[in-house]
Amino acid sequence: MKPVAVIILNWNGAKLLRRYLPTVLAGTDAAIADVIVADNGSTDESLKVMQEEFPQVKVLKFDKNHGFAEGYNLAIGQTMYPYTVLLNGDVRTPQGWLNPLYDYMEAHPEVGAVMPKLLKDHEDGKQTFEYAGAAGGYIDCHGYPYCRGRIFEYVEDDHGQYDGAPKSVFWASGACLMVRSQLYHDVGGLDKDFFAHMEEIDLCWRIRLAGYDLTMVPSSCVYHLGGGSLAYGNPRKTYLNFRNNLLLLYKNLPAEEGKRLLLVRRMMDTLAFGMAVAKFHFGDAWAIIRAHRDFRRDRSRYTSQPTVNLLRQLPEERVNIITAHYLRGIKLFTDLKIQ
Repeated sequence: MKPVAVIILNWNGAKLLRRYLPTVLAGTDAAIADVIVADNGSTDESLKVMQEEFPQVKVLKFDKNHGFAEGYNLAIGQTMYPYTVLLNGDVRTPQGWLNPLYDYMEAHPEVGAVMPKLLKDHEDGKQTFEYAGAAGGYIDCHGYPYCRGRIFEYVEDDHGQYDGAPKSVFWASGACLMVRSQLYHDVGGLDKDFFAHMEEIDLCWRIRLAGYDLTMVPSSCVYHLGGGSLAYGNPRKTYLNFRNNLLLLYKNLPAEEGKRLLLVRRMMDTLAFGMAVAKFHFGDAWAIIRAHRDFRRDRSRYTSQPTVNLLRQLPEERVNIITAHYLRGIKLFTDLKIQ
């Protein structure tokens, strides 16, 4: 068995397979990795495309769309290579992208997962970070995710400002996430109840709770189209982001600290609801209401919380990103001046 499985979870992505899978096959070192497509019950011509155009690629066939989380749980459970890369179907990989990630994991057993630098796949070659993970992710003091290279909707151009030495991060993007497969299994994999969005942050939080570090390795870089499953601004995406963020905090914070933070979040999300109404984004407003309603129902699934608050361990977690961005006008991660 080779040490690495690069698994692409596909659902009705025939066009993306034709566009991006050739780059993965060409750019991935076949001496260390197998490329595998896990099909999540596609009803388009995906399976036909795989059979006729990529017969050399192993395909795992699932009976229905299990979502991002459970789809990967099933795929990794059936493969269990020493390392697994969760790779979105809309990611372009240049030559040699995998080797720095693999080499870093081999040299650092204390690291549970790594990610490359994540750039937007622009047809004109423009170098900007990609929203889903940029140069590594963090969570602020109120539980809002942000990235080196992306604060809320503002995405930076990449001019090497986050290159250099590998950097410890709180969470790594699920668009391209390399993880120790046994560790993935031991911490419970991705939470299938999240279905999609923020499930990789939850996974990374549990990896950290298990005592492992997470690292962004800038010597590896991939290009992500983004918005391939749900477009930005889709109320379904709004619903999943709000609901899953609340679940993320509830299940991964100590009980009393979680209660206090969730009370603050309820007030902040009320403001977000008001902003959506003021902008006539009624679909988003209703999505926020449903997210809080369903959070109150779904939180009963989680019956134990950790005793340690990881949001106090990294300096990036002490930031109030709402105040920094909306009141102080900060758009660049470097302007946060984190010590």
